[in-house]
Amino acid sequence: MDAAQSKVPDFDEARARLVIARLAHLDGALLPILHELQHEFGYVDARNVPLLAEALNISRADVHGTISFYHDFKSAPQGRHVLKICRAEACQSMGCESLVTHLAQAHKLAPGETTGDKALSVETVYCLGNCALSPAAMLDDELIGRLDADRLDQIVLDATGMRS
Repeated sequence: MDAAQSKVPDFDEARARLVIARLAHLDGALLPILHELQHEFGYVDARNVPLLAEALNISRADVHGTISFYHDFKSAPQGRHVLKICRAEACQSMGCESLVTHLAQAHKLAPGETTGDKALSVETVYCLGNCALSPAAMLDDELIGRLDADRLDQIVLDATGMRS
């Protein structure tokens, strides 16, 4: 992640309202506004749901459904680094589940979680397009092939400074 992404600003309702007002006139404004809110704050805070519903004259359920449908919208701040572990069929056949288990046992970190120091978030994805080099992962924007427990340990150590 770049320096701008490593410092996530706190939620600010006034700033959120400005973002919403600036884009509310667009046709199909919900997705562009959600993208801009995530860019502005690093995630889409639940406090945006009623603001969006009111501004766009749609239900809160529609707003929430859109946020939860698209996996790229985050409901909480992410770590400075994000590790995406592929759990699709090719990676499963090459042992990704044992890596997920190793991560949980050795580092007390499971997909969907972020370290306490906000250094590393772990996500599950279903196909990174690197099936020939399974099991695959992506750290920030760097594709990783043939991931093993030793490399996984090094990723956690480099991101957090913590040994297992």
